Parts: sequence; C-alpha cells; structure tokens
Amino acid sequence: MVRVGIAVSAALVALVLGLWPPAALQRGGGAHSTLLDILVLPTEPYVLIPVIALAAGVCAVRHRWADLTLCLAGTAGPVALNTWVLKPLFDHPLHDYLAYPSGHTVSLVTTLTVLVFLTRQRILAATAAAAIATAAGIGLVGIGYHYPVDVIGGAATAVALVLTLSLATHPGRAPSAGSPRAGTSSGSPPATSPR
Repeated sequence: MVRVGIAVSAALVALVLGLWPPAALQRGGGAHSTLLDILVLPTEPYVLIPVIALAAGVCAVRHRWADLTLCLAGTAGPVALNTWVLKPLFDHPLHDYLAYPSGHTVSLVTTLTVLVFLTRQRILAATAAAAIATAAGIGLVGIGYHYPVDVIGGAATAVALVLTLSLATHPGRAPSAGSPRAGTSSGSPPATSPR
C-alpha cells in the first residue's frame, strides 16, 4: 500500500532528524524582509483556519463524511500531537521555544496534505502544495524562526500523521481474488444480444 510506505518513510525521516539532526541543517537566518514575511504567511492560523473551514464545509455539503473527518482530524490532531508530545519529546530549543518539529510547518503541511488527499487532481495539487511548503520553509528559515531540520522534520511529521489518519478514515479496498472484473456483474464478459 503506497500510503503506508509513504507514512512510514516520512515518520522515519522525522524520527532520524529529531534524534540525530545534521549540523548542516541546523543553521538559519535572522533577517526580516517583506518577501520572507509573505513566504511565511501561509503558515499562520488566520490563513489556515478559514481554508480548513471551507474544505470542511464543502465536505459537509456534499455529505462526504469520511472526507470531513479527515479534514478536521487530519489538521487538528497532528498539530496537537506535535505541540504537546513531539516537541517536548525531541526537546530541540531555539531561542526561547521548542523548534523541532516546526509547528508552523506541521500546520501548513497537514492542511496541504489533507487537501491533496481530498482532490481528484492529486499530481497538480501535490505540485502546488510542495511549492507552497517549500516557499514557506524558506521563509521560516530566512526569518530565523526555524532551522532547515525543523522544517523538514515538520513536513515529514505532517505527512506521516495525515496519511496514517487517512488509513482509518479512508481504508483501501483491494479486490479479493474471487471478485468479478470491473464492468461485469459475474466476472464473465457481457453477453452479446442476438440479431
């Protein structure tokens, strides 16, 4: 199952970076500029909460309850787990706060991952999500809020947690060995009508 593989891989990346952060990824900026502030904007709650609310509203109107559950649990759950469990567990301080995994990144990437999962245009959505997350990560590092390791670990954490939750809300259904082929009711080719 692809989701399981990606979730496990992302969780391992987050764990390894949290336990053995490479020195090269523990350097950051500290400059403020209008561009960096704009890049960080998508990580702010006042941007993300309306996006989540809109997506949840669309799911509710369409009676897509599993999607609604993932939309709400897939964004709130990972943020709470990151804030209250993972940050204290890894205990990577930066300035006067715990920085690993980046809460800004977890908030953004959980929202983007849920949106990608819920859309039918996954490749296009994933490309846009990766661009947004990368730009925000550059902004977070450039401003000095986080080191690159915090951002990468936050993104990996978010992907792992959302995909793990998606396994509960959207379990994959593999056809059994005795299932009929698609497009038929019995597995036999459709009968032709006599002329």
